[in-house]
Amino acid sequence: MFIATLLTNPETPILDRAAVESLRNAWGGGDAVWLNPGVAAEFAVQTMPMNLWEVWEGLQDLRIDLCLQPATNRRKRLLIADMDSTMIQQECIDELADEAGVGAYVAGITARAMNGELDFEAALRERVSLLRDLPAATVTSVIRDRITLMPGGPALLATMRENGAYTALVSGGFTAFTARIAATLGFDEHRANTLLIDDGKLTGHVADPILGKQAKLDALLDITARLGITPEDAIAVGDGANDLAMLHRAGAGVALHAKPSVAAQCDLRINHGDLTALLYLQGYALEDFAA
Repeated sequence: MFIATLLTNPETPILDRAAVESLRNAWGGGDAVWLNPGVAAEFAVQTMPMNLWEVWEGLQDLRIDLCLQPATNRRKRLLIADMDSTMIQQECIDELADEAGVGAYVAGITARAMNGELDFEAALRERVSLLRDLPAATVTSVIRDRITLMPGGPALLATMRENGAYTALVSGGFTAFTARIAATLGFDEHRANTLLIDDGKLTGHVADPILGKQAKLDALLDITARLGITPEDAIAVGDGANDLAMLHRAGAGVALHAKPSVAAQCDLRINHGDLTALLYLQGYALEDFAA
């Protein structure tokens, strides 16, 4: 059995009963359950619909996301999340580069790397080299003035932790940022790359080994083994090519506002909802959200 979840942006609650009931009837599904009126609903279906992606495409035009997943083991015991453009709305390295006067150039490299067009490690080294001599204190000011949380993040973390899940922030960015974001949102642990500093300035180098695609997958495997659970007990979320191995191995891998080439390789795609979509996918209703 599968669960079909329809959802949209909570700031624009446009999901109506007619759309949900029409699809439920077409697919011969069970009774619709409203997780949040106007925002998220779900129903069970016995088999995987043959026209899933055709229906998905049509709903995208209406700003509605549709996800289908097995009904079993939906409530996950581990959340493992990317940071840049996932838990926060920015790419930290782009913000640092803007302060260094090379913002547009670095942002172009970042976009290509996240789309899988460039080798992640080489692209990271090139971008970091352009930050040489930037005062280390710039990190603090960027966090304060430029970084904003992705909507729904606090509710996602609080609700999963309240229900006994472990949470890990695993980023191809930098520990100077993940430490602050992890503490703000309440992640149990964080992993990222380390910017090297000398005499109060960035050296233009990053410590080895670089945390990239394989390291994110390794983090998923390491953490689940340590917790005595399996990767199928995890929900992972990310947006870039370096997240794909992690997303594919987790029990639920969610491409959130992902690059098109990345989203195309994932079964669970959220283009309109915010991070609370990960709660709805697990069957949490709005009244189940932690305060």
